[in-house]
Amino acid sequence: MARTTTSHDRPLAGGPPLYRRIAAELLGELHDGTIRPGERLPGERQLAGHFGVSRETVRQALEILRRDGQVATDRRGSHAALPALPSQSPASLTFPVGARAAEPGGGDRAGVSWETPPAEHAEALGLAPGRPTLVHRYASGTADGGARRTALTSFSAVALAEVEELARYRHRAGAHAEAHLRHAYDWMRRAGLTLHHRDTITRPSDAASVRVTRRVHDQYGRPLEITDLVVDAERDALVYEFTLPSAV
Repeated sequence: MARTTTSHDRPLAGGPPLYRRIAAELLGELHDGTIRPGERLPGERQLAGHFGVSRETVRQALEILRRDGQVATDRRGSHAALPALPSQSPASLTFPVGARAAEPGGGDRAGVSWETPPAEHAEALGLAPGRPTLVHRYASGTADGGARRTALTSFSAVALAEVEELARYRHRAGAHAEAHLRHAYDWMRRAGLTLHHRDTITRPSDAASVRVTRRVHDQYGRPLEITDLVVDAERDALVYEFTLPSAV
């Protein structure tokens, strides 16, 4: 049965076959933790929509990854076959600050966009007014709709230049697929950056909530990201600092 090739399935002139490019992009998501080791991959239809190609192209890309041992397939479907990070690694700090383990029915959501950050974020990151950057939004809640948390993160030009995994998201920003970036701090450390975190916790006067502002810079004092997290809670203000060494 002949397959129909859509316009977005045709490779650029002189470029590699489209399925090889999709295989490379999918491998990048396996390596950067978008799809975690051992985790089941989305179905072919979802992957086709995610990458904007046909299901046949997705099948060809998966076959390449299977041959290379990056993906394994059994009766339950395909899953990532990469080794997990050592459990004893101090890089297990989850991004963003305050993110919790996903709870069934809890509505844990996250995504990225390429946009102008809030003015206070731009100032903290040394960005010129009106200059866009990678912005990450996170929201979670318990299954009963309580204990809501929302976070807004802006990344600096330094972070995007130094951390390959983050830089990839510039071209995916605004897509419908979610982007949790849970391993963002792992990626920074693997890029040779020592992470200095400074978290300021305050209670807004007009709400029964806590606001956590995290600023992260590297060993050279360059800003990497700033996150504002709002949590439904009642706590006193607290400021604390700590450092994670680089992984190299």
